[in-house]
Amino acid sequence: MTRRMLLTLSLVLAAAVSAQEPAPAWKNLKYRSIGPYRGGRVTAVTGVPGQPNVFYYGATGGGVWKTGDAGRTWLAVSDGFFRTGSVGSIAVAPSDPNTVYVGMGEGCIRGNVSHGDGVWKSADAGRTWKHAGLPLSRHIPRVRVHPKNPDIAWAAVLGAIFNPSEERGVYKTTDGGKSWRKVLYRNDRAGAVDLVLDPSNPNVLYAALWDVKRTPWSLESGGPGSGLFKSADGGETWTEITRNTGLPKGMIGRIGVSVSGANPDRVWAQIEAEDGGLFRSDDAGKSWRRVNDNRNLRQRAWYYTHIHADPQNPDRVYAQNVQFWRSDDGGATFRPIPTPHSDNHDLWIDPADNNRLINGDDGGASVSTDGGRTWTSQDQPTAQFYRVALDRDFPYNIYGAQQDNTTVRIPSRSPGAFITREHWWPVGGGESGWIAPSPKDSNIVFAGSYGGYLTRYDHRTRQTRAVNVWPDNPMGYGADGMKYRFQWNFPILFSLHDPTVLYTAGNILFKSTNEGQSWEAISPDLTRNDPSKLGPSGGPITKDNTGVEYYCTIFAVAESPLARGLIWAGTDDGLVWVTEDGGKNWRNVTPPASQMPEWIQINSIEASPHDPKKAYFAATMYKHGDFRPYLYRTADGARPGSRSPRAFRRTPSPASSAKTRTSPGSCMPARKPACTSLSTTAPRGNRCN
Repeated sequence: MTRRMLLTLSLVLAAAVSAQEPAPAWKNLKYRSIGPYRGGRVTAVTGVPGQPNVFYYGATGGGVWKTGDAGRTWLAVSDGFFRTGSVGSIAVAPSDPNTVYVGMGEGCIRGNVSHGDGVWKSADAGRTWKHAGLPLSRHIPRVRVHPKNPDIAWAAVLGAIFNPSEERGVYKTTDGGKSWRKVLYRNDRAGAVDLVLDPSNPNVLYAALWDVKRTPWSLESGGPGSGLFKSADGGETWTEITRNTGLPKGMIGRIGVSVSGANPDRVWAQIEAEDGGLFRSDDAGKSWRRVNDNRNLRQRAWYYTHIHADPQNPDRVYAQNVQFWRSDDGGATFRPIPTPHSDNHDLWIDPADNNRLINGDDGGASVSTDGGRTWTSQDQPTAQFYRVALDRDFPYNIYGAQQDNTTVRIPSRSPGAFITREHWWPVGGGESGWIAPSPKDSNIVFAGSYGGYLTRYDHRTRQTRAVNVWPDNPMGYGADGMKYRFQWNFPILFSLHDPTVLYTAGNILFKSTNEGQSWEAISPDLTRNDPSKLGPSGGPITKDNTGVEYYCTIFAVAESPLARGLIWAGTDDGLVWVTEDGGKNWRNVTPPASQMPEWIQINSIEASPHDPKKAYFAATMYKHGDFRPYLYRTADGARPGSRSPRAFRRTPSPASSAKTRTSPGSCMPARKPACTSLSTTAPRGNRCN
């Protein structure tokens, strides 16, 4: 037998043996959608002139969707193409309906916000997509296309929102996205948030720059970089008109701008300022007057400030905010238009038929063909969920809290052929919280929301009862005004060893043994408790204390499934703690600054189900402008004095570069923390804050 024959026989035998080996259990698993089919946040919508049944919308986490039947059904058209899912803007070329531009990264920058990766373009009405530039733009709230040339387009780039960014400003392409030129720029703090073309003259553009910054503990909307600009040469040069006659004199925040298609001299501007409101110009921006100062049109200015002129009626204008508003008397008075959901962010009006609209809000996208009297339903599967929990039923149920909607319990499998609306229901709490079904009875569910709101829901009686640790509503206060600080997304979990023990966490870890009727603190303040990061948020013009920016809180908690009393806790300000006696004593096991950045958010902790000494945690620094992954593990209970040279060790991501691995957040020997033990009875001055 020759060597070649032996090799061939060996390969055949190896293949036969391999064929007999069972495939890994996970190999053939596939994702399936179980719903609920209830739309999520949408900040980008458009229709197609001349195609009355065709519309697009961009979800803040679900890519681009298209309908060909006026909103009755929707198809995801960007799946398999886009690298990121958060859509900030979308525009169809008026001269070529096959050309569609999409700007990624929304401009309504919540505390929990995803960035994008630039511009994507389709040349075949959404069937296929190619990346079309501006990869570092992060957030693109507006894309506009020349009405006669689909290769000419403009992009309003807000840029990075957690750190200074040179990529901000207005950009222009004349070659269909192959290259872009920055044509308007103020500084590295002020990005472009709105952009509009004069419908009668595409050489005339108006742009709004917004001086804005977020940190984990604050939102700063407004500053010297904000302003309103006009171009008369297709965006090549710009003139600032922020201080033209009639406009606010003080500090400026976010601005929304629109031009009437029926009268191009009529320009609208919704302006965040101390003396702000809705302003109207009847001479193409030379002079202005405030026509409405209704706070309903400009509340939470950083999140809304959207204005849209009707293309056919010069006296009609729409303002989007919590409610959807319309004026038919030149902005003097507004009346609300009912929509399927609140919190409205984008509107497209057919230039040839002002009864044909598509609206984007925090519940999805909806189409109207009768001027807003009726709307299509928002049954798109684009809901955003914060956390997922399971119960012990068979078949098991899945729980989650949907952004800007309710909590949901939905079965993993229904008795019939489909999982329908009758199979799922809310379980108390609110849009942002953890959910903990009782291990003894899945009809009893504990769910949270912002402001420390915590409820007990009994599905048999359909009754919900508040069981907050501290019975107070802190809305409107900064974090320093709270007795206990609870994060927007604070932990709630049952003990794995005692089904009567329920844990929840603010800046202190609490325990209840009577279903939340009373609570016991089992830790001191485990955070840094830095007063400079606990003040009111939302300034310098408009405060916005809704709990998103509450900081110095416990963000993650995990109990060991093997060792009773072994609990890990991580904070959003970069501390990691462990107790081995149910909370009587705590050890600070935070990796040193040489191994992990200070002020990092400990996002998730997992205790090993195989070894009580092992634990893992994931941390994130994106709210400081650092998008690298941070993963850590310990195999010795995070004890610096043990034989292992490392307490917590960083595990580099396979995708990390060598440069990343040698950065301050890379694998390095842990040092013993300055403070390594903490008793719940220790004087405050001795605590590791």
